[in-house]
Amino acid sequence: MQIDTADLLERFLRYVRLDTRSLAESSTTPSTPGQWDLLRLLEQELRALGLADVVLTEHGYLLATLPATSPRPVPVVAWFAHVDTAPNLPGAAKPIVHRAYDGRPITLPDDPAQRLSVESIPALRGAIGHDLITAGGTTLLGADDKAGVATVMAAVRHLLRHPGIPHGRIRVCFNPDEEIARGVDRLDLAQLGADYAYTLDGESPGDIDYETFSADTATLEIHGVSSHPGWAKDVMVNAARLAGRFLAALPMTLAPERTDGREGFIHPVECTGSAEHARVRMILRDFELAGLAAQRALLESLAADLRSAEPRARVELTFTEQYRNMRYWLERDQRPVEFGREAIRRAGLTPRSHPVRGGTDGSRLTQRGLPTPNLFCGMHEVHSPREWVSLQDMAKAVETLVHLAQIWEEKSS
Repeated sequence: MQIDTADLLERFLRYVRLDTRSLAESSTTPSTPGQWDLLRLLEQELRALGLADVVLTEHGYLLATLPATSPRPVPVVAWFAHVDTAPNLPGAAKPIVHRAYDGRPITLPDDPAQRLSVESIPALRGAIGHDLITAGGTTLLGADDKAGVATVMAAVRHLLRHPGIPHGRIRVCFNPDEEIARGVDRLDLAQLGADYAYTLDGESPGDIDYETFSADTATLEIHGVSSHPGWAKDVMVNAARLAGRFLAALPMTLAPERTDGREGFIHPVECTGSAEHARVRMILRDFELAGLAAQRALLESLAADLRSAEPRARVELTFTEQYRNMRYWLERDQRPVEFGREAIRRAGLTPRSHPVRGGTDGSRLTQRGLPTPNLFCGMHEVHSPREWVSLQDMAKAVETLVHLAQIWEEKSS
């Protein structure tokens, strides 16, 4: 299968130049104006390709239809990719294309301390000879998930240019705010109208993910007693000190820097405050609901200890559900995973599945009733200035989607 890699690269380079960072503190959807910029650009491109039913909703969900080429009744399959990038670094990349990577270290020019080498990044060994794309070293590249966006666009274009390939109706959805775990919260699944879906938000060629963390957030609010420090004896209750005591009590065995594989964690991501008021925001992650419940119970116990130690303080602990392990639903119907594996094999790759130490929009979509495993699109070192992607790996992701469309048509009775 001949994928137009020049067009694929052009699209990707165009998308990553836009700063589409999401912002957790925002109350809007999308959470940032930059995401609207990319969504409107993609809307124009979908219309130019000739897709049907192109709609950009008030909450930033860009929907479109690739009409069926098969007369057979085929389940409607949706392809998803998110337009936002992680909030931790600037997102307006100055992309650099490293043609025919020769295996030597790559030093990023805007920050020479940022260096990519096969010794520190083993995945680079598999990309020797490929055309790699990086940013300059001070921003994200944005391959998470603009590699997915470009992959979906290229696959749609390929199928439109080859109408002889039989496939069912395919729905396209580009969504905002995946990086802040709100990616599909306001998506109307009836408006989407799909039976199954795939997110293009994975890493290495051949990866198909159907197991993720289950996730909650926890917020600890401590209200102390304010006083002039000169006359504070037996009066002041210092909320900042109590927050420090709480953080010190969190077991390091549950810290993300000490866990891997199938181990869960509690991660304090933000701590702010003063003597009068302090706030600690945490994320909780575990592959099993029982493990997540145990983490909640531990935090409740630590909060109770603070109340006992200083009854004059007001200590409030709240939890918010984020997403659940997609495995709980996908193990009931393995067809989307099995068909994905077959598509990967037809693309000349070996399918691999492993527990994802994170989540995807597929976690929430699956929980909401739309089975949605996650496919690779070639991104690596995400959420860091060393982020990179291989053009050839993106092309393999495009090829996988094309095969996947055919397989759903073949397997339909």
